Amino acid sequence: MRRLFNAPPQQPSSAERIRSILMAADSMTVVTDEGRTEVSRLEGTGVTEHIHLHPAMSREWDGESAAPGDGPVRATLEFTDVAPTPVRDRVRARVLLAGWLLPNERHDSPEGSRCMEFSHAVLDRGGERVTVGLDALMNAETDPLATCEAGMLTHLLDDHSDIVGLLLRLVKPRVTQGVRRALPLAIDRYGITLRLEGTDAHEDARLPFPVPVRDVDEAGERIHALLSTARHRSPRSWLLSDS
Repeated sequence: MRRLFNAPPQQPSSAERIRSILMAADSMTVVTDEGRTEVSRLEGTGVTEHIHLHPAMSREWDGESAAPGDGPVRATLEFTDVAPTPVRDRVRARVLLAGWLLPNERHDSPEGSRCMEFSHAVLDRGGERVTVGLDALMNAETDPLATCEAGMLTHLLDDHSDIVGLLLRLVKPRVTQGVRRALPLAIDRYGITLRLEGTDAHEDARLPFPVPVRDVDEAGERIHALLSTARHRSPRSWLLSDS
């Protein structure tokens, strides 16, 4: 992906991305030595309502897994972050949580929830893998737009597609050849990302907000601020190719 800005705009940290993906997840895959189990219907409450993460005991991740019923079972929880809009290559990231699953014995926990002795998390974005520890993960903030991002992006595309064309005036340097389609890919507290698709490849353009969003009610204000700046740019700054 070629950078379209002179200076790198502010973006969520790896730990923040993982927290947000877990909060928005409505399904996951549980992988143990016994096989793979698809878990759906998380009911929009986020994985942390179903899986409670705790520091691992003195265990080695590459050690032997306990037999079923004998204690903790080595497990990996897999999550896939899929763009809600019909962009090319819709998988934005994958998250792996590694550790050991135990029955949840807390009386105030939701029925069917489990405890997980946490070893590490891995964020995979486009083949770039970053490992995150428990302290960093628990201290990271969940993006305020995480659970409403999908609705915001589909609403933007379905009901305000003209806004995407206006935002393209902010993309630098000017891209006037080879791009056939532009769609909103992601939005978070720091900005909105557009995917620019050509015939055989694509690039992502990151448009940072003037000020990060603190709560969902501020998202509209930040987008309007970008649009205000875009209206002062030449409409010839960006053209879709007809070829």
